[in-house]
Amino acid sequence: MKSGIYQSAVLILASFVFYGWHYPLLVTLLLVSILVNTGTSFWVIRLAGTARKRVAILGVVANLMILFFFKYGPLVGKTLFPEGSSISLYLIAIPLPIGISFFTFQGISLVIDTFRENDRQLLQSSAVPWWRHLLNVFLFKSFFPQLIAGPIVKAHEFMPQIRLKRIRDIDVDFTARKLILGYFLKMVVADNLKDQTFWMAYPYFESYAGMDLLGLLFGYSMQIFADFAGYSLIAIGLASLFGYQFAENFLFPYSSTSFAEFWQRWHISLSSFLKEYLYIPLGGNRRGEVKTYRNLFITMVLGGLWHGAAWSYAVWGAYHGLALAVERYLGKYIQFRKTPLVTFLQGCLVFSLVSLGWLFFKLPDFSQALLYIQRIIVAPFYSTDKERLLMIALYSAPVITYHIAYVSKKAFLDHLRPILSPVVYATLLFMIMLNSGSSGDFIYFQF
Repeated sequence: MKSGIYQSAVLILASFVFYGWHYPLLVTLLLVSILVNTGTSFWVIRLAGTARKRVAILGVVANLMILFFFKYGPLVGKTLFPEGSSISLYLIAIPLPIGISFFTFQGISLVIDTFRENDRQLLQSSAVPWWRHLLNVFLFKSFFPQLIAGPIVKAHEFMPQIRLKRIRDIDVDFTARKLILGYFLKMVVADNLKDQTFWMAYPYFESYAGMDLLGLLFGYSMQIFADFAGYSLIAIGLASLFGYQFAENFLFPYSSTSFAEFWQRWHISLSSFLKEYLYIPLGGNRRGEVKTYRNLFITMVLGGLWHGAAWSYAVWGAYHGLALAVERYLGKYIQFRKTPLVTFLQGCLVFSLVSLGWLFFKLPDFSQALLYIQRIIVAPFYSTDKERLLMIALYSAPVITYHIAYVSKKAFLDHLRPILSPVVYATLLFMIMLNSGSSGDFIYFQF
């Protein structure tokens, strides 16, 4: 019992040092968020009836207010107040604490899960003293592998795992594979592609031909997958190293043949959070076809805004919401025979439209994203920078191979895996040491 408490205390201390290493003041906001969620979830457990519901609502609202002030204050300042006014300047100057989107969603999960009684271990009556509940919430909210950029870990997934950990229980092979693959995707694939896709920025892209612009967009699609999937794998590996299990966050998303399937495979922790805590409470698909489309659209727009305080992210969410709605509607009337060719063409269409949507991530200024699309159409098509296209193809190849190996599902691969696996991971480790790109922040750090 005491050993488990000491383990939690060490992890909490290490996580706070990790989070506040460069900007110690950020720790203050994390601490406030932890205390707010500890207090509200503690009383939700112990109260009953209307009082219990009111405290739960208060906890959710408090989380949303913290997120709104720090993340969307600048957007409100730019949109609603005259440029240069004192209020506008004040709101624009509000700093964006790193990881706030992730640890705020965790807080909402904690309050709602305790209200729904999703976490039986946490809710075994008042036998859990307040100080132990406080310690558990501190660990849940601050655990460093997922603190900065996810995956979004729900309370009912994490809390039951808080117990004494033993080294002999750690799956070393699983941990090593996740870490090696994650660091390879980030350091070799994403960081090298970053140096190529830099030229998508305004005004550089205006001097490129249509083929170059499409190649850069393809490269960014590969980069954002490798960057975020790489981070998620590193987080999963690090958590496993300390005896905690996180669910997979990416499941070969570019093999999807529909938008619905894409969102079952891409950033799974976010899409499942939005479904569980937003789409279903709005009514899901239980209140008729029109309200289903409405709920779907609202969920995706808010999911887009979660990514960043710019209207381009809301447009990106609306873009995916519209695609999901159209796909759902057409699916009732049009059924394609599932031949390999049809499946391949559907996959190409979904990948192309998803990649087009990534423009709003790379170019958050909406006008620049539209200008990029216009440039693809009106610029001369043939490439003027074949060397750059070759580099994009080279560093995109591992991502493509990664997905092809999954899609093929050949039996002989299962037989060869015990032989090939050590060779493959040794090669990846070798590439990390010799061919890493220039160091760069994870893309999702900004969210």
